[in-house]
Amino acid sequence: MNGHISMKEEIAKVTARILLDTKSVLFNADEPFTYTSGRISPVYIDVRRLISFPDKRKLLMNYAAQMINEQCGDIDILAGGETAGIPYAAYISEELKKSMIYVRKKAKGFGRMAQIEGVMDEPGSKVILVEDLQTDGGSKKLFIDVLREAGAIVEHAFVVFHYGIFPASEQNMKDLGIKLHSLATLWDVLSAAKEYEYFDDDTLAAVEDFLKSPDGWADRHGKSDMKDKALS
Repeated sequence: MNGHISMKEEIAKVTARILLDTKSVLFNADEPFTYTSGRISPVYIDVRRLISFPDKRKLLMNYAAQMINEQCGDIDILAGGETAGIPYAAYISEELKKSMIYVRKKAKGFGRMAQIEGVMDEPGSKVILVEDLQTDGGSKKLFIDVLREAGAIVEHAFVVFHYGIFPASEQNMKDLGIKLHSLATLWDVLSAAKEYEYFDDDTLAAVEDFLKSPDGWADRHGKSDMKDKALS
């Protein structure tokens, strides 16, 4: 090792610290968090908090625009997934000077009965789905199906944060024919938390144990019924 850090690694490190500083990521091994799916975890993620920190948000959206520009080719439209993906699609589309739309989870029950809001008139438009985070990627299918049924070419998705610990995430994206892009994963956050001593050693050790085996960790903490629950 020559000590050189790549731009990708630098972006991940900065993103991780911002997530920790804004309390968008919380660690608590003594009182684990329970997700709506029933899964328990010593980690809680709320990327939506970032919208309240304009300077930090601006930096991360600049990184996101750079990543999409370099890795996704010529994108025509950014599509935010309802609801958490909408502000991030708006911020990044402004950075890239690209068109934006958003996709509803279901068609609204009046007016045009639209499930896609905004303008996507050209068939074959290259669209990237934007959301705040990804756990196993199960919820992405709905949005991608809607976009493709409307004639969009969807080959990429972007999230600010990717858990990066659930094998189903990679398989779900492969099944959908999607390449996922993210600024940071839980491993990046754990690395930053260790380096800058955000938490005590016991908490960090518990989180690392969870990252290595999420279901095993939950089993050892008396919550074995949460396995295979749907995530986002």
